[in-house]
This record gives sequence, C-alpha cells and structure tokens, in this order.
Amino acid sequence: MERSTAPVGSTQATLIAASSTPSLGQAALAYARAGAAVFPCRLAGKAPLTRRGFHDASRDLRQVTAWWRRWPEANIGLPTGAASGVDVVDIDAHDGGSGFAGFERARQAGLVGSWAWVVRTPSGGVHAYFPHEPEQRSWTLATAHVDFRGDGGYVVVPPSRVRTADGVVREYEVIVVAHRSPAPVDAAALRDLLSPPRREPAPGGAAPVVNASPQHLAEWVASRPEGGRNGGLFWAACRMVEDGFDRVSVLGLLGDAAERAGLGAQETAATIRSAFRRTGPREPAARRRGHSRAPSRSTEAVTR
Repeated sequence: MERSTAPVGSTQATLIAASSTPSLGQAALAYARAGAAVFPCRLAGKAPLTRRGFHDASRDLRQVTAWWRRWPEANIGLPTGAASGVDVVDIDAHDGGSGFAGFERARQAGLVGSWAWVVRTPSGGVHAYFPHEPEQRSWTLATAHVDFRGDGGYVVVPPSRVRTADGVVREYEVIVVAHRSPAPVDAAALRDLLSPPRREPAPGGAAPVVNASPQHLAEWVASRPEGGRNGGLFWAACRMVEDGFDRVSVLGLLGDAAERAGLGAQETAATIRSAFRRTGPREPAARRRGHSRAPSRSTEAVTR
C-alpha cells in the first residue's frame, strides 16, 4: 500500500473538493491527485472490492482509473492511521443505541474537541477526523457505540453512498470543518473513558443473527465464556468473511473483542486464519447494519 504524507490541512481541502464532484470515479481521482491512497468498496456498501482490502489502496492515477472504470459506482475507502495521516472517531447511531452521549462526555473531558473535520454518515452518526498519532491501532467499543479507526483500519469517505436499514441510499456528507489547529486524539484515554467496567460473561447466550453488524458480532465475541470463546470467534469471523471483509479488517474488529473474552493474540490470529480457509464471500454480499437515522439535534450537539 502506498503512503500519503499530505498534511491534514490539504486533506481538508481535498475532502471538500472531492465531495462535490459529479461522480464517485472523479472523486476517487481527486483524492489520489492530492496524494491520498484510496481503494474501491462495494456499491452502496462498505466491504472492499479488492482482494487485500485497504492494503491495496493506491494513489496511482492509472490504478485508480482502472478500478473505477471496472466499478464506476464503487464507494471510496480511505485507510486510516499512518497510511493517510488521519485517525477517525466513529460515533454510531442506530436502534440499539447511540454514541453521541459518550462523545459529548469525551468532549467535555478535553479528549476530542480539536477535530479537523466532521462527516455525517448515512446512518445519522458522524465520523470525526483528527491528525494521526503514531502507534494507535483501531478498536471497537460496541457497548459505547463508538469506534476508533487508526492503524489497521479504514473509513468510507464522501461522496460515497450506503443503503441504510430503511432501504434509502444516503451519502457521507462533510458538515463541519471547524478547528483551526486540529490536534490528535488520545485513543487510549478515549477508550478508558468510554469502556464500562468488565462484567462476568453470561454462560451461553444466543448467537447473533447471520446478518448482524460487525459491532454486534464483536460484542457477542467479547461475552463468550471460557470453553466457548474460540468457537464463538470462529463463527463470528466466518460471518464477516461471508460479508466480504478482508483479514486485517476482521482481525481489527474481532481481535480486541477476543482479547477481552480472554483469548491470546496468537490463538485469535490462528482462529481467524482458519475462518478464511473454511469460508468465502457470500454473493451477493449484502450487509444489513440495522441502523436508523439519528435526530439532527444529536449531530448538532456534537458539532457545536
């Protein structure tokens, strides 16, 4: 994967310019011309279309042109962390809960106030972008409905479009370019603030439905008791493989959950490798997130 050294300021301008282009292919080229490596994701979805996912991201104009000539309606993926120079805090909003309250707590604690820009997601949540801080890996806190995307992660960027649970296709939209001096977010401190005290896992519990969101799968894996941890991780990893996620994405989303359940890093990696050997992408790989659009008041509270 090619690296981008573009500073956050120029990326802000790129994001705004790209989001106003008439086609996704032209937007992808706008990112690439500005030095941001991108890769194609599924039509109206988030799963990568290339074999190695965000590891295939490129700023080579010929490669980007070839991708969007093959998939003209593909969404645009952007690797986070050192690959792009940006980290992203993803505030989720759906029927099962919202991350806006937790994000507001973090803002009041001085952890997330210096964003570079904010994007409204199709579900009604937001992506808050920050300058990258080295050696901060991606993590998911399903109970807080907040995710962090740093090294080992990616986001879908404007003007990409996703079909939501109500069947409507909505765009990622730039809504705020607010802070004159954006500063990195301390991902560890944010996680400590938002993570609730660990509870003893229930002995059992029904598995999520097959089309459950990755966040729900991660929450379920984290709750597995001893004796059911490895099998639960394997089952959840297979569901993500079927939905078209690449190995690094599966490890990034489920690895932390497996660790909280008590599995070691080597055992987790081996189980996920087994899932990829035993399972392949489902066709069509439609993923239903079960999200609904959050009230605009919540978004306005975050972006004040």
